[in-house]
Amino acid sequence: MPDCHDMEARYSRRALLEAGLGIAAALALCRSATVHAVATDAHRSTEWRFFGASEARTVDAIVAQIIPTDKTPGAREMGVARFIDHGLAGFLAPLAGAFRAGLADFETQYRSRNPHSEEFASLPPARQIEWLQQVDHTPFFESLQQLTVLGALSTPQYGGNRDGLGWQLIGFADSHAFTPPFGYYDRDYPGFGAPEPVR
Repeated sequence: MPDCHDMEARYSRRALLEAGLGIAAALALCRSATVHAVATDAHRSTEWRFFGASEARTVDAIVAQIIPTDKTPGAREMGVARFIDHGLAGFLAPLAGAFRAGLADFETQYRSRNPHSEEFASLPPARQIEWLQQVDHTPFFESLQQLTVLGALSTPQYGGNRDGLGWQLIGFADSHAFTPPFGYYDRDYPGFGAPEPVR
């Protein structure tokens, strides 16, 4: 993880979120009946499904450093950890095994190098960043970074992007591309015509 000032210069928060917009759009298109039901249920639930309590605190602390809270809401206010938790227990299940192994390795490395320290989630932000700088190129951190952006920008019914806060950061308006009267735009298009009645 680069120095905070270097990171701010190279990657603004808006640029990071916009980079994940395509991923979020892809997720928003995954609207099968099964996925939709799981996503809707995830939005309503307040329980952790995939993480234990300690794991949830760790993940929440990490995502809060990836998209921190300052003058605008961060990952914590957006419910990103909840999105990841419900996703790994459902529509992101293929990633669950590797994620859990990576999270366990993250915890093991942290404990082995900080045997007398408090848990990662209880550290002051500066010390959290100091540790994350040592692991930011691991597959686990990179996948968590991607999931954080996804959780910030996906459709809110998947459990993240609470109240559309992620969309507000990038200036995205969740509205239809067309406005009434529908059909007005192509009424003069050659070949346009009313469909034949079904008999």
